[in-house]
Amino acid sequence: MKIVYVVESLVLRGGVERILSEKANYLADKCGYDVHIIVCSQHPDQPNAFGLSKTIKQTFLCIPLYLQYRYKYPKRIWIKKQTNNTLRKSLTKCIQSLNPDIVIGMGHFKANMICSINCRAKKIIECHEARYFTQSGMANHQNIISKLFTKFYRTIYFRTIEKKADAVITLTEGDKLLWNKAKRIEVIPNFSNMQVPQISSCHSKRIIAVGRLSWEKGYDRLIDIWELVSRNYPEWQLDIFGEGELEKNLNYKIAKKQINNITIHPTTNNISYEYSKSSICVMTSYYEGFALVLLEALKHGVPCVAYDCPFGPASIIQDNRCGYLIDNGNISLFVKKLCILINEENTRKEFSTGSIKRAKDFAIDTIMGKWIKLFESL
Repeated sequence: MKIVYVVESLVLRGGVERILSEKANYLADKCGYDVHIIVCSQHPDQPNAFGLSKTIKQTFLCIPLYLQYRYKYPKRIWIKKQTNNTLRKSLTKCIQSLNPDIVIGMGHFKANMICSINCRAKKIIECHEARYFTQSGMANHQNIISKLFTKFYRTIYFRTIEKKADAVITLTEGDKLLWNKAKRIEVIPNFSNMQVPQISSCHSKRIIAVGRLSWEKGYDRLIDIWELVSRNYPEWQLDIFGEGELEKNLNYKIAKKQINNITIHPTTNNISYEYSKSSICVMTSYYEGFALVLLEALKHGVPCVAYDCPFGPASIIQDNRCGYLIDNGNISLFVKKLCILINEENTRKEFSTGSIKRAKDFAIDTIMGKWIKLFESL
């Protein structure tokens, strides 16, 4: 079976890039599939963030999709249209030449375009964030023109996917309910194939947060929470691992609040080590597709405290077994539950055992078995 994935780039060390690389490697090495990845904006001299099997082939279209952001509306619309036309022609030519059995669009990236390409392949769209937030631009609306354009674009975008995709795959049951007009809709969660050389002892006075420094991750909320917690627990340290456009803003907020026991670190190639040296993992996102970070933490025996945002955390955390789910935006409850874990080492250890047990529900063979079944049915 020939499988083609379409993605914007594999340069960033994000959850989509990691899970795509691991899925592709599994299908190529364990299943013997002919796997091809089309990267639309990445150049050949830019290395992938995660390793790929030598049997996987990549095609680099090198389309400068970022050009549109150099211009303001309405000119941005015209530049975007030109760039999209170039991408559509290149992508169509490439897919028709490869003649695959399955074409998979990753996340929200050009999913409507991928569904519309004329070829014999069955088309699958993987949703890596909740539909409500997909293409919403909620973090950067600046004027009425951008709001109207986004609303119009999203309407056409979703109609196209629902009409033309052979299958839409969500990561959670909550997101599945929002795709009721799609031809076929199934839930296949992510897995974590991260190797765990060391389980956390849950002794250290350290809390970890992991993820890109962007609006949807809610680090502004986390800083507000930690300001309240750190007053009573100055010996505890909060370490954030991530990079992104909000790094300066977040560091400014930390300095303004004069919080000494919180540090933002760059991404690391050995995040497993950082999990193993932490006793609690926290997540304060406004929304999540799946929250792979939580699953990685659970594999290391690290209890989690997370807002019950749409829709990822609730599909992973079993409340009072491997961590705490907090009503979205309830800062006082988040502080209370976090303080319980800080105070009670026995509770941390109990949750640590539950975390490791829960993580086994997302074993790679189990999850990839669902993908293979889907491919064969199509």
